[in-house]
Amino acid sequence: MSVMTEICLLRHGESLWNKENRFTGWVDVPLTANGEKQAENAGTLIKNSGINFNVAYTSVLTRAIDTLNIVMKYTGKIPVIKDPALNERMYGDLQGLNKADTAKKYGEEQVHNWRRSYDIKPPNGESLEDTQKRTIPFFVNCILTDTKEGNNVLVVAHGNSLRSIAMYLEKMTKEQVLDFEMPTGVPIVYSIDEKGEMTAKRTLA
Repeated sequence: MSVMTEICLLRHGESLWNKENRFTGWVDVPLTANGEKQAENAGTLIKNSGINFNVAYTSVLTRAIDTLNIVMKYTGKIPVIKDPALNERMYGDLQGLNKADTAKKYGEEQVHNWRRSYDIKPPNGESLEDTQKRTIPFFVNCILTDTKEGNNVLVVAHGNSLRSIAMYLEKMTKEQVLDFEMPTGVPIVYSIDEKGEMTAKRTLA
């Protein structure tokens, strides 16, 4: 008998540095009031979806953990596994800098490449490829193992750690991932078959 499970990827709600248009990376900044509202809305959407999640994964950064805690007020408490493998990509020398100011200094195209490309690293930071080298082994060994045991999994993390996982699930090319973004506070649900392959994708709204 085939087992179909669900994985929900949820980027944390708006953080203080999202609001201030700054590169965040591994800096541990809090949610804004709007980010908390986004998390509440996500919790409502997930509850209304009718999916019962068995386990949740998150990074070790406050903005993701707080988002998950707010969501669980709506969905009920489930076991939570925190792991730095799901942390945002490390932006190196760009962390804390305003994105618009950085674009003026280095040029729009260079900053776009740092932010969106697969294999171009920001100075002293991680590329999406580097990020994927830690997220995907963790995803395969832990999260997909859970789905193969029949568990629905909620993953609350960050724009680039989730982009790297979505790239893997959707088999995106390096060119396709350039234009792929994970909006804050929007649950994206993947149906997963017994082999760990994606069979369907939907956005909860």
